[in-house]
Amino acid sequence: MAGYILRRLLQAIPVFFGTTFLIYFMVFAMPGDPIIAMFGDKTPNPALVAQLRAQYHLDQPFIVQYFIYIGGIFRGDFGISYSGQPVGEILLRTFPVTLKLAVIALFFETVFGILVGLISGLRKGKIFDGSSLVISLILISLPIFVIAFVGQYVFGVQLGWARTTVGAGAPVADLILPALVLASISFAQIVRLTRSSVIETSSLDFVRTAYSKGLSRNRIIPVHILRNSLIPVVTYLATDFGVLLVGATVTEGIFNVPGVGNTLYQAIIRSEGPTVVSFVTVMVLLYLVVNLIVDLLYGLLDPRIRYVK
Repeated sequence: MAGYILRRLLQAIPVFFGTTFLIYFMVFAMPGDPIIAMFGDKTPNPALVAQLRAQYHLDQPFIVQYFIYIGGIFRGDFGISYSGQPVGEILLRTFPVTLKLAVIALFFETVFGILVGLISGLRKGKIFDGSSLVISLILISLPIFVIAFVGQYVFGVQLGWARTTVGAGAPVADLILPALVLASISFAQIVRLTRSSVIETSSLDFVRTAYSKGLSRNRIIPVHILRNSLIPVVTYLATDFGVLLVGATVTEGIFNVPGVGNTLYQAIIRSEGPTVVSFVTVMVLLYLVVNLIVDLLYGLLDPRIRYVK
């Protein structure tokens, strides 16, 4: 196991450098001059422009800029935004909010998605199965902003069960509705994945053997069927966690959540290169860690998987 973890960590090194290089290149290859854009309609002093370019290393060749940035990352320095704020402070302020939102959304989609998918797979062709498939298809077909606005209107305006915008400090109670909206599409995908996996697993030989031995359904369903059906679901959840962290931009914007997605969107609008690159770099690191954890979970879910030298 230790050798496998070490190999995965070594494999993550070129992935990290490759993704950060591409991100840095794409952000700083965008047209326009971010320093000039800082002044809006005003004509800046050329000396001040030159000073700011030197401060942000924009007067250096691209490859030099990249290595300066990477060196700062390893020192824990994420740079300074064009507004003069340390990017690390912005991350510390916004990332916990988005992480809290993503964890709540992941909890809802995992628990309810697996539960509905399991029941649907065990009751294939019944009314519950047909209803869950129709609902999941509707959720997948609707854009996230439509679900968000409908959720705001129904649960916030009409019923008054939740606030339409997130308050200061982003309390958990205010994040429930945005989290449900954020989890809606992934919930539908998990239902369909779990259903198809349960149906396939239920027809395998070892499940029929378990029934022939006289084991009860209460033993067979969680241990033999559900456990072996969760591998594709866990794989999906690993990628979805990164999507929830980065892809919360629309949801955070509609519900005014002071998180990473909202801040990242504003940084892109203002061409805040250091902020955009640093935020996405942190997401890449999290994505690599989550995928390593999921790979280790495979061995717990499926006893046939072994990490050998």
